[in-house]
Amino acid sequence: MTRAPAASLPRRRTAARLASVQALFQIEQAGDPADQVIDQFLRHRLGLAAEAGSYEEGNVPEAETALFSRIVRAATEGQAERDALLVAALPPDWPIGRLDPVLRSLLRAGIAELAMKGGPPVRVVINEYLDIAHGFFWGDEPGLVNGVLDRIARTLRPAEFPASAKG
Repeated sequence: MTRAPAASLPRRRTAARLASVQALFQIEQAGDPADQVIDQFLRHRLGLAAEAGSYEEGNVPEAETALFSRIVRAATEGQAERDALLVAALPPDWPIGRLDPVLRSLLRAGIAELAMKGGPPVRVVINEYLDIAHGFFWGDEPGLVNGVLDRIARTLRPAEFPASAKG
C-alpha cells in the first residue's frame, strides 16, 4: 500500500482528537475500562501499528499518541463533572441520553480538552471538534457542537473571551 504525500495527511493533533472520539465511543458502547481501550488503540490502531490500515478500518496512523491518551483519560476520569457541564449547556428539551453516542463522545472529548490546563486556545479546540463533527454528521449536529463547546469554553476559560463577547 502506498502512502499519501505528507501534505495530504491529517494533522497529528487532529488525528489524536479523532481517535479519542472513537475510543470514548468504544468505552461507552462496550463498557471497557479506559486504560484497556487506550492500550488497544496504541497497540493496534495508532502509530506504526496502524500504518497498513485506513481510516475506514478505524486506524489513525498519524495520531499524536500522548494527546490521544491525555484526552481519553481526562474525559473518563472526570466524566461526571464534564457531563454536568454538558447537561447545563444543552437545550432543556435535549437530555444527554438523547444525543447520538458518537456526538456524545465527541462532546466529551472536546470538553475534556477545554478543561485541560495549558491546552491549545479555545478557538483551536472548538474548530478541531467542529471539523470532526462535519466528518460524522451532515445535519444540525456540527452547529450543536459549536454552540455547546462555545458555552462550556466561556465557563471553563473566560479569560480567552473579550469582555464585549461575554454572553
